[in-house]
Amino acid sequence: MCYLTAESRVQPNGPSHSSITSRVKTLVFFVVLMHRIRILSGHLRPPGSSEHTRDLWRSDCGSAASSSSPEDVVVVHGRRTAVGKAKRGAFKDTTPDELLSAVMTAVLTDVGLSPDKLGDVCVGNVLQPGAGALMARVAHFLSGFPETVPVYTVNRQCSSGLQALFNIAGAIRSGSIDLGLACGVESMSLRSIGEPGDLSSRLTDNDKARDCIVPMGITSENVAEKFGVTREKQDAFALSSQQKAARAQDTGAFEREIVPVSTRFVDPDGTERQVTVDRDDGVRAGTTLAGLGKLRPAFKPDGSTTAGNSSQVSDGAAVVLIGRRSAVEVLGLPVLGVLRASAVVGVPPDLMGIGPAVAIPAALQQAGLTVADIDVFEINEAFASQAVYCVEKLGVPLEKVNPNGGAIALGHPLGCTGARQVVTLLNELRRRGRRFESTDERTNTQRHSFKGFRLGLTKLTS
Repeated sequence: MCYLTAESRVQPNGPSHSSITSRVKTLVFFVVLMHRIRILSGHLRPPGSSEHTRDLWRSDCGSAASSSSPEDVVVVHGRRTAVGKAKRGAFKDTTPDELLSAVMTAVLTDVGLSPDKLGDVCVGNVLQPGAGALMARVAHFLSGFPETVPVYTVNRQCSSGLQALFNIAGAIRSGSIDLGLACGVESMSLRSIGEPGDLSSRLTDNDKARDCIVPMGITSENVAEKFGVTREKQDAFALSSQQKAARAQDTGAFEREIVPVSTRFVDPDGTERQVTVDRDDGVRAGTTLAGLGKLRPAFKPDGSTTAGNSSQVSDGAAVVLIGRRSAVEVLGLPVLGVLRASAVVGVPPDLMGIGPAVAIPAALQQAGLTVADIDVFEINEAFASQAVYCVEKLGVPLEKVNPNGGAIALGHPLGCTGARQVVTLLNELRRRGRRFESTDERTNTQRHSFKGFRLGLTKLTS
């Protein structure tokens, strides 16, 4: 089962600015069909561990284990919050440090790991001042982490959560640390994309530099016009995303990955109440083609990009625990994935969404695989125009794309999305029995791709 994730840095429902760079980075994950049970795992589980925790400790071993190395960078576990609609959704009054803390705590609790075992914590964030450095440190202490565990933030726009994972993986490979948390968080309710900052007046003299401040909605229109992606195709893709996400919700596909968060919510009349949020609230099960067709273009009067075929501005957080295989096995932790390779490519800033079409082949070549080897792709749906282009360019059958819906239906909290994808993918691997599963979520700045052998989990009985 192989998944590729390429993530998209974008403000979908309003004008935003593309990054100074439009590099596309692809990480290749091989998720091995094993994350062994050790004889002493029962002793390593903390007292009072939940059913969720016990499930993590059980796996079916496979032949893929024979190629493992003690130095492998492995994925241990991941969780996420539900994704809320910005400004009016369930998390509109919740600060990002609270969102992040809820998931950081849950991930370590699930596997029974003390936070003092962590060598580093990296948090992806886009909109908070200073890329959320203060916010991340506050979340760190709210989670009960000791001051001896370092934490820092990274801003690669919409790929920030995935870049956090890559940074922690790099520290593990270099020997600096054995275990770390890769996180992503964003509150687009409390912070909005503003001015691009202090830039040289000379940017207008350079075509590529000038393209870096083209609003994301216009880059979507550029892709649609240049590659002939019609409004009808975009709306059909958006409808499919909503239908798949609604089906995933109805069947409980997201329940294992979502951490219920108890938080405050202020009603329109000013009444404050406590709510528990455990369901993505951007999914519109009643979406129809006719309804999508009535929406006006959002960025150009004669354009094809609408609020209905773009991703939603959102709030949410996600956390992934990764480590060196040798350290992970000593602690008796599960192994869900192995980081094998990476590829970096570049795309024009005014066509930022085409990254997956370039990065996925590069990652597949390194892995010795082809598009045909992949069972499931998840492409970040920052805009349907770009997602459709990438799918058609790669020749991926639509039935293999985003089995549980994507950002058009679920939402796109900028700094969170990359980490959220990893969590969703690993949980999809639990449900799948095919050899390869792949997801690709794209980003305007970079593209991250994951591949992996299928994972089999069964319940551990004590």
